[in-house]
Amino acid sequence: MDKLGAMKTFVRIVETGSLTAAAGALDTSLPTVVRTLAALERQLGVSLLKRTTRRIHLTDEGSQYLERCRDILAATQEAEDILGARRTEPVGKLSVTASVAFGRRYMGPIVCEFLQRYPKVSADVLFVDRVVNLIDEGIDVAIRIAHLRDSSLVAIPVGRVRRVVCASETYLRRHGIPQVPADIRAHKCIRHLGLVARSEWHFQVGHRQQTVPIASVITCNEIDSAVNACIDGVGLGMFLSYMVAPYRKSGKLKYVLETFETEPLPVQVVYPQTRLMSNKVRVFVDECVGKLRRTRFD
Repeated sequence: MDKLGAMKTFVRIVETGSLTAAAGALDTSLPTVVRTLAALERQLGVSLLKRTTRRIHLTDEGSQYLERCRDILAATQEAEDILGARRTEPVGKLSVTASVAFGRRYMGPIVCEFLQRYPKVSADVLFVDRVVNLIDEGIDVAIRIAHLRDSSLVAIPVGRVRRVVCASETYLRRHGIPQVPADIRAHKCIRHLGLVARSEWHFQVGHRQQTVPIASVITCNEIDSAVNACIDGVGLGMFLSYMVAPYRKSGKLKYVLETFETEPLPVQVVYPQTRLMSNKVRVFVDECVGKLRRTRFD
């Protein structure tokens, strides 16, 4: 017996609601559908369906078997798609997420270039400053700047970012350059809620971590406002290095206390762990990894 063919017949019977409709959908005869179902039930040793004159009902065993059949048939179809992936261009909808600042600066351009190269792909882009559950929200690819604990995700490292303290030259001339973390207590500070949940900054002093309370002159829930306040000389700010690297390079901001920075955080391209990866996701992940590994984030 063709087991996959029998599974497909069983699933189609359930989806169409009758053996006759299933025969039409499968372009075969009703007797063939009846014989296939009977042979499948005989081999399994259970009844999958309860049949009446008006409709069919799944047995408990049938409900369990239906779920497994759908998984197997989906995996089989995906396997066939993967085998031909090298010969076909990516097709379908791609969903991507990242933090707002990282997404705007790095992922947006990568997605746009990808869509131009592969016109049969469309994209849903979710740039938010929260941890998105990839499975629950149906996300294909994410950028995570953190050490991951979720074993259901595949993570490919592409770089590291630092937690940096910075300020404008104007501010440092007026208020002085802090030499050790404790000096922060005497300074005005800009607090970004997306990075610092509480009014304190963390540093590495030798082999121990030091926590320093900060006096927040302004607290922002949005990164651009916090960085702009720092550039305008309002106070010292702590940010992830990719957020302020362009302003350091242009001279608008200067890093301080670099020798006391905590361990850098990994930047990782993340996707749900599955047996098989669709062509569009595989190609996009390869593209992200290649481009981001050539990027400096500090």
